[in-house]
Amino acid sequence: MPPLVTVIILNWNGRHYLAPCLDALEAQTFRDFEIVLVDNGSVDGSVELLRSAYPNARLMINRDNVGFAAGNNQAVRATHSAFVATLNNDTQVEPGWLAALVEAMESDARVGMCASKMLFAHRRDMINSAGISADRAGIAWDRLGGARDDLKAAAPEPIFGPCAGAALYRRAMLDEVGLFDEDFFAYLEDVDLAWRAQLAGWHALYVPLARVYHHHSGTAGEGSPLKNRLLGRNKVWTIVKDYPLPHLLWYLPIILSYDLAAVMYAVVRQRDVSPLSGRLAALRGIPGMLRRRRKIQQEKRISSGELLRLLDPLSPPWRVPERYTHLKPATRTTPAPPSET
Repeated sequence: MPPLVTVIILNWNGRHYLAPCLDALEAQTFRDFEIVLVDNGSVDGSVELLRSAYPNARLMINRDNVGFAAGNNQAVRATHSAFVATLNNDTQVEPGWLAALVEAMESDARVGMCASKMLFAHRRDMINSAGISADRAGIAWDRLGGARDDLKAAAPEPIFGPCAGAALYRRAMLDEVGLFDEDFFAYLEDVDLAWRAQLAGWHALYVPLARVYHHHSGTAGEGSPLKNRLLGRNKVWTIVKDYPLPHLLWYLPIILSYDLAAVMYAVVRQRDVSPLSGRLAALRGIPGMLRRRRKIQQEKRISSGELLRLLDPLSPPWRVPERYTHLKPATRTTPAPPSET
């Protein structure tokens, strides 16, 4: 019989992160799991380290960097566990991490997604992510990002979706709504999946006892042109695919105005045109996203009004940047992955 959980770790030139990540997994109190590590064309000795020091981890090797979405999907398709955990290679989990996630997932058969409490590795009293928040302008961000860790919080609570950097998914949900969208390559693929799952009537929980320490954007770098380009493109695609009618039409002027403000802020204040280039790149993919939209919206199980109640209310445009003030641009120690075309 397959283990109850498959823990998938995607690696791309992250050799310096692997030992702390895998050693923490070996110390888990919950033991019914396997580790599948997908290497996306690393050239830094990652594969050699894994083969010599961690022979119990199942290793899948790609010649090139196929992206976060495709790499994780590859491992999901090659395994058969009831639950699938996605875990960034730049994390360290506490011993009770997986036990807490599994307990929450098994509390209700309609729970399809569970989010960890992700804390900054360099400041372990500050929350990096407590799941995904999304608002009616189509903006998604790390829930509670920058808040101080509340050590008293223990009970799981409903949220929109988990950050895939440390998440647990129910395979039955993935079989129904589909895996990560591989055209996204990286970033916001977890937001898109959360939208699709919520539309299909699945629930998500934030599990405060599932604690993880995370080197935020340790691979691509916070604020890097690559990340900003992908975020800009994938945001457009998520809205096109997932935002239900008639509320999409009602909120479209607000969505466009907030997005224009974000692009102008990046170009004028930060002298960064990558968010604009990402949105322009999104235009070429809209026909394909509209085809996917038809299937998603036809199969939804909740009303548009119910979905809208899951979204956060609008904040004034000048307050939106406050959601990200706790994030510091990170210095990337590895080269950027090749552009997907």
